[in-house]
Amino acid sequence: MRRSSSSLVVRAAVIALLSTTAGANVAAQSSIAPPARFTDPDRVAKMRAALPQIDSVMRAFATSSRVPGIAYGVIVDGKLLHVAALGLREVPSKALVDTSSVFRIASMTKSFTALSILQLRDAGKLSLDDAAERYVPELKAMRYATSDAPRITVRHLMSHSAGFPEDNPWGDQQLAATDAQLSAMIKQGIPFSNAPGTAYEYSNFGFAILGRIVQNVSGMPYARYIQQRVLRPLGMTSTTMEARDVPANRLAHGYRLQDGAWLEEAALPDGSFGAMGGMLTSSADLSRWVALMLDAWPARDGAESPVLKRSSLREMQQIARFSGASAARNAAGVLSLNAGGYAYGLRSASNCLFAHILSHSGGLPGFGSQMRWLPEYGVGIVALGNLTYTGWTGAIDQSFEILARSGGLKPREPQPAPVLLAMQSQVTRLVQAWKQPLADSIAAMNLFLDESGPRRAAAIEQMSNAVGGNCKAVGQLWAENALRGVWRMQCANGALSVAITLAPTEPARVQQFTVVPMRADAVLGAAPLCRQ
Repeated sequence: MRRSSSSLVVRAAVIALLSTTAGANVAAQSSIAPPARFTDPDRVAKMRAALPQIDSVMRAFATSSRVPGIAYGVIVDGKLLHVAALGLREVPSKALVDTSSVFRIASMTKSFTALSILQLRDAGKLSLDDAAERYVPELKAMRYATSDAPRITVRHLMSHSAGFPEDNPWGDQQLAATDAQLSAMIKQGIPFSNAPGTAYEYSNFGFAILGRIVQNVSGMPYARYIQQRVLRPLGMTSTTMEARDVPANRLAHGYRLQDGAWLEEAALPDGSFGAMGGMLTSSADLSRWVALMLDAWPARDGAESPVLKRSSLREMQQIARFSGASAARNAAGVLSLNAGGYAYGLRSASNCLFAHILSHSGGLPGFGSQMRWLPEYGVGIVALGNLTYTGWTGAIDQSFEILARSGGLKPREPQPAPVLLAMQSQVTRLVQAWKQPLADSIAAMNLFLDESGPRRAAAIEQMSNAVGGNCKAVGQLWAENALRGVWRMQCANGALSVAITLAPTEPARVQQFTVVPMRADAVLGAAPLCRQ
């Protein structure tokens, strides 16, 4: 039978509609979430308005600590939002510090060394779990403290868990050691304060050995490798390993306070220990480094950094060796937590304000510096001073507290996967009116083994009736992550909190489903890190 052209058009439209509906349904089942994002459009403006307060804190710190000169910067979303300098880079001539002045950053060099090791790892030239002696033959003759000790690995060295003793005062004076002298030190033997792989203890010697690994594996001197493979691709043109390479009108001289007077410290030349603390840089260049670290977050699609892929940069910023925790009350009686450890060339910590803090300080005769950033907030601070062991911790603490009070320092918010939103819609319908076929369609295989459908239905009905029924979802789902979320259902005489977690299956289905009464003043979101 011959069909009319009009019926063919209708049939085609129906097929197209069905195809579109099926496509939409498939899209709604996707477990791939958009990247976490900032939700406050005024976030940067709020933090910019707080910068004068940070300037006041920095000026007060420089005065009270009697630092000859300082430079500092605030980085937001990969850009230098604010940079400032004050004081003297050279005391006798009264030459002023400016934002291009170059300071020693001492142990902050360790993060550059760690990144270089990860570059070589990603290139397939070494493994973090290789014995370090594979790349530094002088280590093969090392006498370990016990017969059951494991061979020291590259990872042990990266995380300060090789078992070597803390060596800050000694290490400061080793920067000028030659390659031959480093080899001789290793051959002579290194004593152990702990068994390798069992404890954190800060070791400059260990990072000097990492510098030797970079040199031996890459086939070029450490300083040249850093310049060619790290600094140049990042545009860090003011950064160097050797003070004599810095133009005289930009070099910050280092000082110590003795009997109320500033005495200049002799500049330490670069040598085989440079990988642990030999670098010099400016506030602007160091801000580029912090911006690189911040840009690793959040995980996402798109072009990679020219020096290291984002997943390796994030790996570098995770705790590799826990170093302990403490809790104490401050002068106001407020309980404060500090916990964390060492990542790779960086410290990772948590306190009552921020769950993930990355930092490193640097101290040498004549200098003290610190860099600190909050990956989930997209914000970092760098600070440089030319007084021996300039102690920046308090001033930077205050600066982050000022940014927090501005209202602009908020973390990115995880975004729900489409399937989580689809399951939210279906679970909302179940709370309003339980239908077992609908419940079966959204349930992971465990859900009704853990508690039967009829028992769940009865419990939800009882809670709904207790708050007057007629419950409707209000506001947005708060996503803890792509596949877990909670939302508010407002009822006639109260509210319910509904939370779901999806199972690790494709398509993802509900493995956990809770409904509880919700206080009128309760707010959805993460609980405070510290609660009294």
